[in-house]
Amino acid sequence: MDKGYLAGDARFVIVGAGPTGLGAGYRLKELGHTNFALYEAQGRVGGLSQSFTDDAGFTWDIGGHVMFSHYTYYDKCFERLMGEEFSLIDRESWVRMFDRWVPYPFQNNIRYLPREVALECITGLMRAQNGKGKVRSVADAANFGEFIDAVFGEGIARWFMRPYNFKVWAHPPEMMNKQWIGERVAVIDVERALRNLVLETDDYGWGPNNRFKFPLRGGTGEFYKRFGPVLGLSDEGHETPDSHVKLNRALVSIDVDARIAEFSDGTRERYDALLSTIPLDVLCRDKLRGEVPDAIREAAAGLLHSAGYMVGIGLKSRVPGGGTPDTKSWMYFPEDNCPFYRVTYLSNYSPHMTPDKDNYYSLLCEVSESTLKPTPGHAGRNPDAVVDEVITGLEKAGLLMPGERANIVSRWCYYADYSYPTPSVDRDARLAVVIPWLEARGIYSRGRFGMWKYEVANTDHSLMQGVELVNRLLLGEAETTIGVVYKVTADGRQAAEHERSRVAGSGEKRLAREKALHAAGSIGEEEIAVRG
Repeated sequence: MDKGYLAGDARFVIVGAGPTGLGAGYRLKELGHTNFALYEAQGRVGGLSQSFTDDAGFTWDIGGHVMFSHYTYYDKCFERLMGEEFSLIDRESWVRMFDRWVPYPFQNNIRYLPREVALECITGLMRAQNGKGKVRSVADAANFGEFIDAVFGEGIARWFMRPYNFKVWAHPPEMMNKQWIGERVAVIDVERALRNLVLETDDYGWGPNNRFKFPLRGGTGEFYKRFGPVLGLSDEGHETPDSHVKLNRALVSIDVDARIAEFSDGTRERYDALLSTIPLDVLCRDKLRGEVPDAIREAAAGLLHSAGYMVGIGLKSRVPGGGTPDTKSWMYFPEDNCPFYRVTYLSNYSPHMTPDKDNYYSLLCEVSESTLKPTPGHAGRNPDAVVDEVITGLEKAGLLMPGERANIVSRWCYYADYSYPTPSVDRDARLAVVIPWLEARGIYSRGRFGMWKYEVANTDHSLMQGVELVNRLLLGEAETTIGVVYKVTADGRQAAEHERSRVAGSGEKRLAREKALHAAGSIGEEEIAVRG
């Protein structure tokens, strides 16, 4: 535990008004510490959690955000700022493979696959979990790729885990460590998988987000926008004379010896503590001035990340004037017949995400990019090419019906040059060099790309990193989020303890409806397994 040292008139400077910076500012105000400023390079708050409404009236998020929380404090923030203005949604997630929909998680539901593929998956799993696979045990796995082999076996690795993870991360799994996994990857034991296959048991609802909240209006960004007035912005998000938030002011440099930060408007801030949420490699390469050892810059420069295109496709409804909508929340796509790894039915999150809920719907598609996985977009320079590929991919994946391309009324695209911080094999060793050196000079790098820990980079994790840093510096409390270690890192088999939640929504609504239709003689059993 640290001794709290920021008190009285000590100056706290925050760089970046995403969830981490907003969380820090919110907590400072809550504790009555008002001597701080939050600098944001853009003209609005939210960072990667912003939302945008296009000219056609569709609201888009930067990625498939949902609001579930590991923290009582985060929940209370949401309650204070959003009140009752949110939707409460039961998750329904699927995997698209072999021209059919498989309930998520894939590895729990291999009975939905073609029989020869299901056999390959279950035999590979049995061999792996009996120590007869390509990698004998989780303990022997040197990276995420070997972890996949040790836990899931060759069949699941071949058909889902390897292709899907490359599509997400834009880096091969051998380049990634196994420590990040935690809640992000559902793993199972062989008895559970065999039971599901033989008894034809549905096994879905895994994970922490079986039921989630979503702002009723304005998308994910509406929640973070509401931090603005607490910190002195107007209700419309504009800066006021008393605002702690300084918009349109990018960080230019930090003198690590004099502890002075300079911003694009010429402001020079002497700080006692500086919270930086900008990417750690950018901070060390471009922003630090003074006596900075080459080893620090080199360690940060070796961190890996991927970029991403968020493509929104707004469409006229297949059933104008209402009707039974598609109830999916989001879908995963491991196959190479489409460029995206995930598609979200944003229109199912709130009735206000489209111009008219009865006559329009929306799909948000995510495409990763790196030097190892280029796209026709060329680092953000040709987004139209990516959008065209996405539309073709939606047709191939069965999300757009023949002729439905004519129903597209909105094409939206956002390019994030920093989308996912890659948990590379040497990431933790690099962070162990850089983070303590910065903190010895009063610079605290936190947030999705500040701490570079994807495993604690959800919006709730990110906000709490800001809150916990303030608690550490003012109250002497230990930070907990940045050091979270999941037991899956010790033994992959132990992570199979997640049971189906009472409020899970991973396919139950759809399967119940289709089984009811089957009972009524409308569709057959085989069609239940493959129809979308």
